[in-house]
Parts: sequence; C-alpha cells; structure tokens
Amino acid sequence: MSLQRNLVIFLTCQSECLLCLPIWCHRRRSYHRCSPAEWTNCFHLQGFVSAAPWTHFSLSAEVSLVPPSFLPVSAQRSHPNMARRLWLLLSNALLFLSFGAEGAYSRERVYYIGIIEDDWSYAPSEKNLLTGQNIADDEHASIFLERGKDRIGSTYKKAMYREYTDATYSHLAARPDWLGFLGPVLRAELDDVVIIHLKNFANRSYSIHPHGLFYEKNTEGALYPDKTPNNWKEDDSVPPGGSYTYRWEVRPRFVPTNDDANCLTWIYHSHIDTPKDIASGLIGPLITCKKGILKNPGRQVSESARKDVDQDIYLLFSVVDENLSWYLEDNIKRCLEPDRVSSDDSEFEESNLMHAINGYTFGNLPGIKLCQHRPVAWHLFGMGNEVDIHSAFFHGNTLLDRGHRTDTISLFPATFATAAMVPKMRGKWLLSCQVNDHLQAGMQAFYEVMSCDSSSGSTPTPGVVRNFYLAAEEVQWNYAPSEKNLIKNTSLTEEGRASEVFFSRNNGAIGGTYVKVIYKEYTDNTFTHVKASPSDHGLLGPVLRAEEGDILRVTFQNKANRSYSIHPHGLHYEKHFQGTSYEDGSDNPGSHVDPGKEFVYTWRVLEGPSSSDSLCIPYLYYSATDPVKDTNSGLVGPLLVCKRGALGENGIQKGIDKEFFLLFSVMDENLSWYLNENIKLFGTAETDEEDDNFVESNKMHAINGLMYGNLPGLEMCAGDNVMWYTFGLGTEADIHGVYFEGNTFKKQSSTRDTVSLFPHTTAALFMQPNNHGIFEVDCRTTDHFSAGMRHLYKVKPCKGKRTHATRSDPTRIVKYYISAEEIEWDYSPTRHWELEKHNTNPEESPGNIFVGKGENRIGSRYKKVVYREYTDETFKTQKAREEHLSILGPIIHGEVGEQILIIFKNKASRPYSITPHGVKPSGAHVAVQPGHIIELTWDIPVSSGPTNSDPNCITYAYFSSVDYIKDLFSGLLGPLVICRPGTLGRGALVDRRRRDTDREFALLFLVYDENQSWYLDDNIKTYLGVDPGTFSKDEDFEESNLMHGINGRVYGNLHGLVMKENERVDWYLLGMGNEIDMHTVHFHAETFIYRTDHVHRADVFDLFPGTFQTVEMVAANPGTWLLHCHVFDHIHAGMETTYTINGLYLRHSVCAAY
Repeated sequence: MSLQRNLVIFLTCQSECLLCLPIWCHRRRSYHRCSPAEWTNCFHLQGFVSAAPWTHFSLSAEVSLVPPSFLPVSAQRSHPNMARRLWLLLSNALLFLSFGAEGAYSRERVYYIGIIEDDWSYAPSEKNLLTGQNIADDEHASIFLERGKDRIGSTYKKAMYREYTDATYSHLAARPDWLGFLGPVLRAELDDVVIIHLKNFANRSYSIHPHGLFYEKNTEGALYPDKTPNNWKEDDSVPPGGSYTYRWEVRPRFVPTNDDANCLTWIYHSHIDTPKDIASGLIGPLITCKKGILKNPGRQVSESARKDVDQDIYLLFSVVDENLSWYLEDNIKRCLEPDRVSSDDSEFEESNLMHAINGYTFGNLPGIKLCQHRPVAWHLFGMGNEVDIHSAFFHGNTLLDRGHRTDTISLFPATFATAAMVPKMRGKWLLSCQVNDHLQAGMQAFYEVMSCDSSSGSTPTPGVVRNFYLAAEEVQWNYAPSEKNLIKNTSLTEEGRASEVFFSRNNGAIGGTYVKVIYKEYTDNTFTHVKASPSDHGLLGPVLRAEEGDILRVTFQNKANRSYSIHPHGLHYEKHFQGTSYEDGSDNPGSHVDPGKEFVYTWRVLEGPSSSDSLCIPYLYYSATDPVKDTNSGLVGPLLVCKRGALGENGIQKGIDKEFFLLFSVMDENLSWYLNENIKLFGTAETDEEDDNFVESNKMHAINGLMYGNLPGLEMCAGDNVMWYTFGLGTEADIHGVYFEGNTFKKQSSTRDTVSLFPHTTAALFMQPNNHGIFEVDCRTTDHFSAGMRHLYKVKPCKGKRTHATRSDPTRIVKYYISAEEIEWDYSPTRHWELEKHNTNPEESPGNIFVGKGENRIGSRYKKVVYREYTDETFKTQKAREEHLSILGPIIHGEVGEQILIIFKNKASRPYSITPHGVKPSGAHVAVQPGHIIELTWDIPVSSGPTNSDPNCITYAYFSSVDYIKDLFSGLLGPLVICRPGTLGRGALVDRRRRDTDREFALLFLVYDENQSWYLDDNIKTYLGVDPGTFSKDEDFEESNLMHGINGRVYGNLHGLVMKENERVDWYLLGMGNEIDMHTVHFHAETFIYRTDHVHRADVFDLFPGTFQTVEMVAANPGTWLLHCHVFDHIHAGMETTYTINGLYLRHSVCAAY
C-alpha cells in the first residue's frame, strides 16, 4: 500500500471521529479504543475513493496525539509495523498541514448565538411613517396594528436569534438597527469553517439549519425521518436551556459560480416545525463568498464586512403569519378582552398577517443609509406562504440582478437574490413590494442616499431629448367587444360556461363593459390630435422609448375627474418629478396632477441595459397617486429603455420586424375608482357590492384589457424577427405562466415556450416563428386560463421571407407507444413517514384532512387517468418504469433533428389527447375517443433544442388538451426532454439514456385539485359510498381534495430518488397548476447549478404553472436528505420526500452525535 494511500485512508479514518487512533475527539471529549475488527475495516478499505480527503481534517488544540506505544494493544498486535508507520505519517501530515493550513481553510468563523424570547413591535413609532398618520387614523394600518378588544396590535412575543460576543452569553454583539428581528448575519468564504455555538434561552425546543453550506447529518439541524439513529438527532432539537455546537463548511460547490455575484445570499432558520418556527421569528441571513472577498472578522457594524462593496444590506420580505406562531396564545392575552377572541375568526386571522420587511411595516424599518456612487450589495430573501409573492421595487435607482438591469426583484418563500446597486440619485427613496395587497398592508420601507464625499459617478454621454404628450382620459371599456369567446366561437353569456361569471349581467353583475381611465398619446402640447394606437395595445398607454443617456420629457394633461400621475420604472429623476407621494421631506407636485391640470415630467436614462441584456429592456409606467386604485382603473403603459444606437428612425429596435406588448393582469374592478359609477350605469336593483359572486364577477382576467380571444392584431410572418415584451401587474393572484403555443422563444439566451410573470415584472422574449398557423398565447394558471386570459396569434407565410426551419428528413425516427389508462391512485400508501415527522397520531396530524378517510373525506385513494408506455403496438406489455416517476408518464427523450413518432391509444373511458410543449407536433389537439389509436409526429427543429448557454438537455412537458384543466387534474402529464445531438445513447429505444450524466429524475410539483377531476363523482361514489348528486361538497370537503404532491405522492411516499456519491445528476423540474402552485423546491445538503445566459448556483428553485427547468447536481454528500417545497402550507400538506446518496465506502461516525 502506497504512502499516499495510507495517508488518505488514515486521515479519512481520523475524519470519521478517530475510529482507528486514540486521538482526543473534540466532539466526544473522550478516547475511543478500536476493536481489532474496526482496525481491520479502517486499514483495509479496498477501492476507497475520496473526492476531498483533506476537507474533513481539522487542526485544533483539542487534537492531541499519543506515541505509538500508547496505541491500543489490539492495534499493536494486529498491525505492529502499521502502527509505527502511521505515527510517522501523521506527524509529517500535521507538519505539512500546519504549513498549508491557509490553503485548506481560510479560518474558522465562530459565532455564539442564543435563541431568546422577547416582545417585538412591527411599528415602534405607532405611526404609518409613509403618510405621517397615527395608526388609529390610518384606514389600512389600523387593521393590523391597532390594539383592540379582540386585536393584538403591533407588538408580539417572538423567538429570535441573537449573537453574543463570547461563550459567556453575557453581552450581545453589536448589530445594525435595520436587521430588525432577523438573526445576525453569518458570513464565510471559500474553504472557511463556520462554528455555531447555539444556546437555547427559549421555553421550547428549536434548532438552526443553514441553506448553502456543507453539513453532515449531526449538524443539519433539521428534524425529519432520515434513517439516522437517535444519537445523531441532538442537532435537530435543542431543548430549553440546552446547547449544541454546529460545524458547517464552505466547500467549492457552495460558493458563487464565476458568473454569480461575489457573494451568494442564503438563510438559516429553525427546522423542527419549519412553518411555526419561522413564523415565531427564527430566521437569519447568511452569505457565502468567493475567496478573498471578506475582511478580517470584526464587530463594527458601521462599515461593510466585505472588500468589494461599501455596504451590504439584508432584507426579508414576508407576510409574517402570527397565527402560525408558537406564541399565539401568549399574544392573544394582549387583546383588551382576550376571553372574547376566536382564533379561527377570519378577520382576527387577517389582523395577524404582518406584511413586513425585516419585521417592520408601514415605513418603520430604520436606518438604511447609502452613499451616492458607492457600490452596495442588496441581499434579499422571501419566506412564508402562498401569499408570499413579492415584487421588491427600488424607487429612484436601478440594480443588477444576476447581471441583468432592473429595479424590481421577484421573491417567494426561500427565494434568495443578490443584487448590485451603485446609487445615482440622492434623497429618501421608497422600497416597496408592488403586489397590490402588500402595498396597502404596509410592506414598504425607506432607504436614503447621501452625498458622502465630493466624488461623482460616471454618467452616460448625453443623448437626445424625447418629448411625449400624454393625457389621462375616461372611457367605456369593453373587455370582449365581439361578445364572443373567439377561441371556441361561443357566446360569453352561455349558461354554465366559465365566461358567464364575468360577462353575464344576471343577479346584479355589471357585465363586460366598465368605465375606465387610460393614457392616450397626442401629437403635441396642444392636446388636440390623438396619435393612433395599434389595435393590439388594447388599453395600454403609448410606448415610451429612450436610449441610454436620453432625457424623456413627458407633458401630462389630466382630462379625468380626479388626480392622477405618471410614475416610471427603470429611470432616474429628481424628487420634483416622481409620480408618487410619501413622507420623504420634499415637495412632489408630480405625484398628484389635478383634473384639468398639466405637469411636465423630466426623467433621465442613466443606466440602460447591461452587457447581458437584450438591446432593449421593458419597464412599466403607471399612475401612482394611489397605485392600487389607479392601475386597476386602467392607467398603465409600456416603457422601453435601449442601448445607445439600438432604435431606428421609426423608433423601433433595429433588426426587429415586429414587436408586441402584452400586459397580463387580473384587473380588479372592485378596486377601481369607478366602481360606484359602473354600478350606477350597468348594475341593477339586485347589485350588492359586498356579495362574493359580485366581487368575483368584477375580476377581469385580461391581456391588454381584453379576454377570450378578443385581442386583435397579433400577426406576423414566418421568419420574422419578433420581440414580445411581456408585463405583469396586480396582486397575489397574479402569478402568470405565459405560454406561446406552436413556437419557442429565447429568454436570456435560453429556449423556452413559457415565461413567468408577476406584479411589476417584465420579460423581453425574442421569437423567430417557423411554424405556420394560428396559435394560442395564454396564461397556464388554470383559473386564469378558464377565466379568459387567452388570445390567438397568427404566423403566416410571406413572400420573400425565409424561415430557419427548412423541413428536411429527420436524423432519426423514434417510436413511443403511449396509452391513457384509468387506475386507482394512492397519494399516501403509508402514513409512517408523516406520523414520525410530526410526532403525532393520525387524527392530530396536519395531514389527516388530506389523507385520512372520514365521513366527508375521500382519503388518499382516487380514480385517475395516467400516461403509460408499452413495448409495441399491441399495447399488451408495459415497459418497466423508474420508481420515482410515480404518477407521471414516461420520460420521452428526443434530440434536435429527430422525429418522435407517438402511437397513442386511449384505454380510458372518455376522450383524451397527447400534446407536447416545445416541439412541432402534428394533430396536437386531436381528441382520441376511447379504444382508438392515433399516430402523431413531433418534429424537433433547432429552435426547440438547447442553445449554447442551455444545459445539454432542456425540459418540457406533454399533456392532454381536450380539456386542459380537467385533463391535467385527472392525471395526464409527463416529462419531455430535448437534447443536443449526440447526447442520448444510440442503441435501441431501451438504451436511449443520456451519455453525459449518471442519473436523471423528473419531478412534478402540483397541487392536484381532485375537485376538478373528471372522476370526482366516481370517487365520491366509490370511496364515500354516497350519491354524488345529493352529497354536499362544502369547503372542508374541497380542501381535503387538494393533494400537494411531488409526482402524485405526499408525506415522504415518493421513492426511487437514489443515486451514488459523486454521480452527475440532472433533475427535470416541472410546475403546473393554479394560483396556489407557487413551489420553491429545496434540496437539503446539496446545491445545484441552473443555466440561463449565465451559470448560477442555488439550493432552491422557483416553479410556477408552466415552468420547466433542468438543474444539474453532483451528488457528493452521502445520506438521506429532505427534498421539499418551502411554502409553509405545502410543507404541512405533505409536499415533501427524501432523496438518498449512497456513499462509496462505509463511513464510521461514532462521535457524530457528540
């Protein structure tokens, strides 16, 4: 055995808590004497492989060696020469490592953290500092912050992480005020070790679990069934008065990629009952950095701890649900009459939803002060529940998010973002979540930019002054002027159709026509001649265009009957010219232009698209006098900011043949300024504006203010260069999966056919359509799809236009024999994992409502329909399936240039189809009758495949489109994987696995709504034994049928996610469903990379309806690890499972629990 091999084996043995030498174990604080068998196992590991043998080795004063004569007798007898040689090897190794320790680890970063319980005020000023009003006088703030007979008010008991200066836990470490209730910032860089000495001063057990760091099982800090012995779980639950020391490492796969920012944003939190622990307050920020970025540790809080930025700021956006807190009963005692409180009352629950930034609401976040022209790193993260969709908008300045210019960053539960800013504009600026409900509920704060020295930043070369003349005018707007569903050619008011809800005027509903206010463009400042607006713009205001360095001068005339404004995203302006008002110490005449008045705005383009951006990037402008009511009334328009020289003489981007602007928004006419006028004009004596059905009828699911195919003008030639500029606007329901049927597009250099949009976010999509025909552009969110957020676009052949997809013979024809067949499906075949995790009995488990059978609950078993693959056209023998696919259809693989031949047999009892995303199908929407077989082709042109910056294989899905919603929830969906040529095996179909990875897994995160399944009545009859016609389908019954599944399994019941250490694994992540289907997919213990135009590292990926993504992982940390959606309700509802990495050798860890 070579010296090197002996050393590696020896050090590895030492790393596993010193099985083979009587070295003082700094964890166990005792000697361990090995048995002869243990010595033999240690020294005779054959075929041992260690990717990083040095990474476990820790030099410490607590490690002392004994001479060979003191080795265990068993060792001396069984290996006399080996014992002496090992002593010499270790001595030399220690000498070598002492000289090279800096290369192994930069340093140990030690933190003393206590968990304390204390009162926390969300508004210590007792004011809405945005307006200067007292809480009691503020319409919105009083809902959440005013104490009353059955209201807690602004102060709650919470548990919080706090840092101490040393092991005495007697002095709190200094911290910036703006951290709020967050725990201390933990910082580390490549090769560092983070040591956390945690002491629990609270009255219940908690833990600390990190994202983005390497840990072993005994320092994971997360309680779940992971097949580890009890003595390895002491880290998972630190009792009151107890302590535990956690050791985490910053290994290479946990630091930023070359394309990432210098430091990545992560978090840590308690993980016993994650939703309740975090809602109680136990969460804090964590960053991992590239080598050499961090300064030497210090306790100063007035300067950055980093060398590359002037300041780094950490902000949590979260609707903190105090109803989930462990301290709810204690907090109820703060009510003036606590005995009268009903904790289940909906209004009481609403009052406890604190829409906070770092635990502060309504402008109460203190002390964020920045220096003009100095770089700032913003570390932003979200946490919470289904309502936690956040659009963090930085007024007055722009940022770079993963290299892309923006001023708004989307955040969701366990979404982490690192954004770079060099503040250009001095002043006190608003930082807000632009989701309408969150704006009203106080999720707003201030940051101040000051002139700290005389230096001035770089400014672009002055461009041109671009003049625009806009007016706000009131109109009667019809959301469907044809009065038809032009996609299905049916009446919008036909009884029983989804459109009837929005367009019928029965029962006092308003119908499809409303008084609104819109921006119109005029030719000059006389405001006499209106410029024609393209028909496809709908109610959008005119497009404002500018290049970097330009000045926009917008003359605004208010022809409406109340005050409005214009406020832009993405531009720079003095306070005088901002279109919104808040307590910033300045006069803001542009924030409220009165009826009949004019105001001239002057805005500058100081920062245009980045080097990673397209030539033009889209923003919104809107009226922000009251941003919620103004935008729902109609005042919104598109703004393009372009690189210098990008615009042609006609104002359109050079090299672009067509451009389209699409705004996706659930326009809530209940929040319009004109609701009462609309009731007066179009309502009846039956109209009741508080009625739930009336409220629902006024939520118009529109694209550019039009519904059900009524948006005209979306036409182009095959081969055109087309830019689609897409925008989101609205509230928590405005999660949009925008799907372009028939053609793909490029977004940030990646191939897609679906893009996600949220309030005040935008996307620039480049398409070269090569597929002729009429296709849908729609929102895949199922409620939005059924409610009319669907239109048609037309691609026609044009003389002189050449497409890039000239038809040629396929390089290969690949056959798949697929059926649709009905089965009984069990979402939870066993409840063992669920009950162990929650440490409870079936009746008390949070999963009982979903998987427990009862008088009015179906339980875990349902009749469903699924795709299954067969060996040949006889459809007699099913092909072997990978266990992890579970409810999903087979993975269909294809390479660019190939043709997939689908032989589809419908073995079910009703018509279904098989329709792919991303490729070019024949007969995509053909409804195949029961018992029939159809042959379909799916061509894979270059436009369907990976780009140079994409992974080798990209993810799509296939589904049934006879009734997209009911077919989906009935079970019909499968993964489609399209690869570069040469990626797949060249043998028979059974061998068409990827050659570039060791494993591939497909995961669908979907809340299966069994209430919308074709088989609901069958399931009621079969499993409840009652007549579906007379059975009462109340809210509790409907809730029990929402199955929060990963591949159709809940509570750890998805199996087969098994891999070996050091294997390359690609995960195909798929998101589908409804407004609640926001899924933040978290892998414990590992990180992955995902590719756009750059390569980025993460351990959470965000999925939404129509989101498909390939992420790449090297499975390097042996163990059984949690894989779950991080949304609170989804955790409790069972959207969790485990994946297992089997090690390459036997690991001995006798000290692991000490």
